[in-house]
Amino acid sequence: METDLETFLAKENPSNDLSFHVFSLSTEVLRALDEMGYLTPTPVQQAVFQSVVDRLDLIVQSRTGTGKTAAFALPIIDKLVSDEPKVQVLVLAPTRELAIQNAKEIHLIGKYKNVKTTTVYGGAPMERQIREIKKGAQIVSGTPGRVLDHLNRGTLDLSQLSVLVLDEMDEMLSMGFARELNAILERLPSKRQTLCFSATVEEAIQRTAEKYMNRPEFVSLSSDTISPREIAHYVYMVSGKNRVGDLISILEVEDPESAIVFCNLRSETERVAQELTQAGFSADWLNGDLPQGEREKVMARTRKGELRYLVATDVAARGIDISHITHIINYSFPESVVSYIHRTGRTGRAGRIGTAISLVSAKELGSLYYLRLEYKISPIERSLPTKGELQTRKEMDRIDLLNQAFGNTSNNEDISLARRILTHPNAERILGGLLRAFLGVRGVDIDEEAAAARRARQPTPAVQDSIDSSRRTRPHRNAQTTSASTRSERVKTERELGSESQQRSDLCEIIDEKAKDDRIERDQFGTLYLNLGKKDGLRIGELARFLREACELSRNDLGRIRIRDKYTLVGVPRERLDAIVDKLEGMRFNDKQLAPERAKVG
Repeated sequence: METDLETFLAKENPSNDLSFHVFSLSTEVLRALDEMGYLTPTPVQQAVFQSVVDRLDLIVQSRTGTGKTAAFALPIIDKLVSDEPKVQVLVLAPTRELAIQNAKEIHLIGKYKNVKTTTVYGGAPMERQIREIKKGAQIVSGTPGRVLDHLNRGTLDLSQLSVLVLDEMDEMLSMGFARELNAILERLPSKRQTLCFSATVEEAIQRTAEKYMNRPEFVSLSSDTISPREIAHYVYMVSGKNRVGDLISILEVEDPESAIVFCNLRSETERVAQELTQAGFSADWLNGDLPQGEREKVMARTRKGELRYLVATDVAARGIDISHITHIINYSFPESVVSYIHRTGRTGRAGRIGTAISLVSAKELGSLYYLRLEYKISPIERSLPTKGELQTRKEMDRIDLLNQAFGNTSNNEDISLARRILTHPNAERILGGLLRAFLGVRGVDIDEEAAAARRARQPTPAVQDSIDSSRRTRPHRNAQTTSASTRSERVKTERELGSESQQRSDLCEIIDEKAKDDRIERDQFGTLYLNLGKKDGLRIGELARFLREACELSRNDLGRIRIRDKYTLVGVPRERLDAIVDKLEGMRFNDKQLAPERAKVG
């Protein structure tokens, strides 16, 4: 049986104004949903609820971010799970992150129903998982490998299982879990309900359904979900010779608020993140080689809005569900078009506008063609930024700098004079002279400072890890609000400086120093000066590792590293700066004796 989601919704809910009360949920679950900020069910939640309650087997085509976790969790928790202390539901996911995320969502929904949920995945202590299972967990969320380990050890009894959920089924198969999945399915009770959720439904999934499912109903999100209207797709044709440089140029012009940058190879992730960091962008990397503890720190920074660009491989990013990502950037085009669907599904979440950008060389044209053929996705082709576009970006950065300096000025006489100047025949010459008087006396490269301020801008932090249904609008941090008082103080100081010529000179110094202080206070970093640079063959990765080991620093303790020809500036914790200088004094790096200092310019 096949159900098209759009047809279902048009029939059942033409005005799309349902609330969760339509499901006749218990007061306990409604209370939990209210605390989570859920207002209305998403389309996939509406489509599958009654079928799950009726204990039908389902294959649901649903990409990440459409509310699939709550789609199966709501009916299971409220209608299907009993109070008996035995495993009744198994939720399988391809990665530990997704398993943890599912368990967290299920726990929050079942908070007042006394439903116990535990998570089992590799890399975590087996003993703790065994204890939690023995305590009477009714729902187990896990990865295929670790679940199979528990079954082989006899520490997980699934003889009373009533519901099996296969989340991101296509990902499990593409990651090579077919053997483990089949071994698990062979051991489960034949009289059970199976719910399969997948972004794509290909032949391998259909074969599994025929063998292990009971006449499954197919709920199809229309083709618009594969190529969603809320995601704009673009492609930049590149030569491949200087791909990182091309990426930086694209980021300069596109200026994403936040993005995941996908690489095909593990070795690319660290190198790309280092290059972005050296260029002044807030970036870090994830791949399978990164220890779980370090991985969790990177993810925490991303969720808090402290990290603008996350550079990752497909495997490392699977299960990541961060609602505020505005852009997905394919640094290297995925070898599988299914991977493209999963990558781009991490933006444009819950009705938001998202953007997918791909760098494509001649060798990758075949994959791009197949994407167009298979999924009818035709990215709009854009040319690499021209000198004119890059110059426009510099001018916009300067305007932002001026807006920060004078955006809150309310002197009516000055505003009246400005309007008069705009009507003068030589308005452009006069304004040009005023700008030169302000910009020309600054003691640093104005374009570098203005660009650095833009690159260091932080994204809006995620409200929660996942957006599984329509939620209340919540306030977001507004950077302009926090800086308004600073600007007003700056203007007040300007008025107190005295003569007009003195005002101009002193104001430039105030803005210059204040901008530096704001950046330092925001990042809580001081600046370390080192007497070696590009001419010494210095590389950012080598230096970062040396500093972490020599000074006992963590990855988060290192800020921006700026390598110049003869020297290098490194952001380090401000309160530890002097101790780090003392620690490095007399040490050698790359056969050169270090002469560290506290930098005079941040």
